Amino acid sequence: MAAVADSYDETALYAGPAAPGAPPSRGIPGEAEEPDGPLGWLGYDASRARARARTGEDESVITALASIGGTEVVLIAFEFGYLGGSLGERTGDRLEAAYAQARARGLPVVSLIATGGSRMQEGMRALSQLQRVAGQSALNRAAGLPQIAVVRDPTTGGGWATLGAGADVILGLPGAQIGFAGSRVRPGDADPYAYSAEGQFAAGQLDAVVPPDRLRATLRRWLRLLAGPREPAAVPEAAPPPYALGVRDLPESGWDAVVRARAADRPRAEAYLRAYFDDREEISGDRCGGVDTGMRCGFGRRDGRTIAFAAQCGTATRPAGFRTAARLVRLADRLGIPVLTLVDTPGAANDAAAERAGAGAAIADTFAALASARVPVTSLLIGEGGSGGALALAAPGRLWATPDSYFSVIAPELAAAILKRDPRQIRQTAGQLRIRPQDLLELGVIRGIVPPARPTPSRP
Repeated sequence: MAAVADSYDETALYAGPAAPGAPPSRGIPGEAEEPDGPLGWLGYDASRARARARTGEDESVITALASIGGTEVVLIAFEFGYLGGSLGERTGDRLEAAYAQARARGLPVVSLIATGGSRMQEGMRALSQLQRVAGQSALNRAAGLPQIAVVRDPTTGGGWATLGAGADVILGLPGAQIGFAGSRVRPGDADPYAYSAEGQFAAGQLDAVVPPDRLRATLRRWLRLLAGPREPAAVPEAAPPPYALGVRDLPESGWDAVVRARAADRPRAEAYLRAYFDDREEISGDRCGGVDTGMRCGFGRRDGRTIAFAAQCGTATRPAGFRTAARLVRLADRLGIPVLTLVDTPGAANDAAAERAGAGAAIADTFAALASARVPVTSLLIGEGGSGGALALAAPGRLWATPDSYFSVIAPELAAAILKRDPRQIRQTAGQLRIRPQDLLELGVIRGIVPPARPTPSRP
């Protein structure tokens, strides 16, 4: 715990007020239980006694009320030296008490996980603890309390499938073995990379791989973003749209708007995010096996408050990108954090791989996430607005545009092809589609065209 916490108190969670309806914890040292556990597993008591002598701990999980970077949290730490960090019934008692106290105190949960899974010496009584943990985690999500997991080596079985993979933000240590299947039960020819922190990150299951010497600072930033001071209002103030970073004048024709938006030197998402936020952290992956590097999602600080963002980077958005954006919007909505989306894509990816990955369902899910969000979502069109792939990230009724952008039901080239027009009519078609920012404003598609930032007056 000392590796990440500025201070901690292992007794505070048991001494504090109980959450309404929470059962008393049976995970306090010294309580009586059946000899050799619920199954009467011969030698189980002796194994636990050796584990206590070796580690100085009474169970595989230690819980504490802690401070990380000035943010108070409920901290859960696994002791792998105690029976491989396995989850038993008393482990479940401690975890349930920790989650209940987090709700009672309105605190985030930070889990430092290292476990081999459920404790075989307790059989199904041990396995059923996963349901308890999942239920407690769901209650904390419903209460709008963030959960951050640090996945250490190894993290397998139910510990990964509950506290690890079920967290809002998942950070892995380099080289850590991570996966539902432990090393002794997975297929003999399995690729070990798939069970590593790096492999899980590449597959969209982790948000970042963080070296140990950067872990404390990373946790401090995430806690500041997700658990910092909140606005007292039930609905937070909407994020202001960013200023335009590109050209100032409006395009003369529809085709001019297309050329501007497609220009290689036009400011992209990274430039807007850098100018808008004081600092930020990003999530990664759709938790379904995919990552789209053309979609940037995360949380940033601006003028002392947290704003979530989902930003297209000018490429065709893949299903994993839409799912990651939907995940971001739902997390922000649950935590009461306003959202900013930056729209910039020629359209949704339409290759065979995208269709097999569920492009339509991913787009539909993103539409649903924005439509159902209770927090305000602000959208800015910063480049290409290609059909439904762009519209999925555009907040209904809260969309602005920059002077070097366009929004179209379909690309002018494709419209001309569908209408069986001569290729020389593409420019004319672009004009007929009325895709310029000023056209979009007149049609009521956008709320306004954002100006460039005023230059800061120089001091004498």
